[in-house]
Parts: sequence; C-alpha cells; structure tokens
Amino acid sequence: MTDAAPLPAAGPGPGLPGDPGPDTAALRRLVAAALDEDLGGDPGRDVTTQATVPPGATGAATLAVRADGVLAGLVAVPEVLGQVARRLGLPEPAVDWHLRDGDRAARGDAAAELRGPVTVLLVAERTLLNLVCRASGVATHTRRWADALAGTGAQVLDTRKTTPGLRGLEKYAVRCGGGTNKRFGLHDVAMVKDNHVVAAGGVAAAVAAVTARFPEVPVQVEADTPEQALEAVAAGARFLLLDNMPTPLLAAAVAAVRAGEGRTGRVELEATGTLTLDRAAEVAATGVDYLSVGALTHSSPILDLALDLGPLG
Repeated sequence: MTDAAPLPAAGPGPGLPGDPGPDTAALRRLVAAALDEDLGGDPGRDVTTQATVPPGATGAATLAVRADGVLAGLVAVPEVLGQVARRLGLPEPAVDWHLRDGDRAARGDAAAELRGPVTVLLVAERTLLNLVCRASGVATHTRRWADALAGTGAQVLDTRKTTPGLRGLEKYAVRCGGGTNKRFGLHDVAMVKDNHVVAAGGVAAAVAAVTARFPEVPVQVEADTPEQALEAVAAGARFLLLDNMPTPLLAAAVAAVRAGEGRTGRVELEATGTLTLDRAAEVAATGVDYLSVGALTHSSPILDLALDLGPLG
C-alpha cells in the first residue's frame, strides 16, 4: 500500500524504522492543500507573521510533547517546512531529531529542534502540528489495542473509516502504534458484505462474480452467523469478517471454520463490530487472527504537541 520511499530528513530521520512511510506524492499533495487552506492559496500569506517578524530573523523552536503517547507523523515535518520555505523564497529550516515515529514519548520530551528563518517556522507551525498531533493520536490509541492483544496471537487492524485526504497518514500512524493495515481502499481487496450478497443473489454468486471479474484481487466475506461463515468458506472465501457477534457466537463460528481447515486450508478470521478495549483479550481468545477497530482512525483524540519558539537570532 505504501511503495514510495520515505521523505528525506536531517539527522537520523523521523520515520518508523523499517517502514516505507506514507506515500510521498500523496503526502506532498496533502501538505500543499493544507497550506493553501491556511494561507489562502499559493503562495498565500500569513498576515500576522509577515507583519511582525523582522525580515531575515532566524531562530530555533522545539517540537515539544505535552502529553504521554506514541509519536507518528513526524515524517510530515520536513515536507511542511520545505513547502513553506519554497513559497516564501527562504531557506528551509534544519531539523535535529530526538525522537522518531513509533517512539513512546512523555510529557516534557522534545521530539525535535528546528532551526532557521523564523517566518518559515511560524507559517509552518499549525500545519505541521495538525498533522503530527492527529497522527500521534491515532498511534497512541492503536498502541493501547496492541498492548491489550500482546501475547494473544491476534493483531489489531484499521479500517476505511479514515479522515478524507488523510488515509495514507492515518494508516501509517496505525503502523507506528503497532497495528496492522487492512485494505487501503475499494481497489485492492474485495470485501463482500450483506448488500453485495443481496445484489449478486447469494454469497456464492458474489464470490464467483468477484473472482471472475478481478481474479488477481483477494476476496473477503462478511458473516453474521456461523452458518454464513461456513457458506462463505464453501464458496471459496479464505478471509472472513465475523461481524457483531457476541463472544460465545464468535467462538462457535471460529470453531466451526477451524474444524474444516483440514479440507479447505487455512482461513483467516477477523472479528469486527462493537469491539472495545475491555473485550480485546476475550475476543482474541476465541482464536480469531484479527480484530478490526474503526475507532482507531475515526475516534482517536489528538496527542498534544506544541512548537515553542526560542529567542530570535
């Protein structure tokens, strides 16, 4: 889903180790749109900063952590700084990284030190904080789920319930928090739900239609009961979403599918719908492979960070 190289950065780099990061082109478009929104177009203007900051003033600012959590989105900082600098015709600030995406951070930590034209730092401030605070909130929430599932063999998955325009960054943030991405969109994985079953005339017909039209695409099928789960497996599905099932019913569905794996081969099973942290270990104990949690991206509060400017140079 993220085949582009991470954006370059000064020092050791802010990215999650071993992760390609969010798609570079998508991140650049996102930053450009956010700056256009804030500055009123391209190049736009910041009337307060450009009126009050002496031309040529340089300084340093600290990207300060104001609450305990997991960091994500730091990879966006160099892109924001670079785009602002180019719009204003000023040098791009340098960044010294103290923390990186995926790190646990405590209130009072400094994630990075930024040095360069004060005008660039202040114009960039809100855009970079919006992205980093949002992504870090997603990562922090995801880490709670990953910690709750530690040792169970199950993984937490995200969903498509993302903020429009921020999907790549938010799914990267899930990885920073120890979670796993499911499909990126409607194009890369087929997910047969109840409405598709109605439209196609049955589970088997829906699976057959997808396989015939898009043979290269993985097929996942939603099931609400153990009977529907077995019907989907018989139709050829090897990834099932076990939706909105109470724990006893979920356990029965898992057992029924697992009992037939000697004939069918391995079937991946995902619990989804109405999941809460206090049920995480209980649900994992049924033997599912995944728990998908839309709240990772649709309901995570931000993690509070700030950009604190020091004395002007």
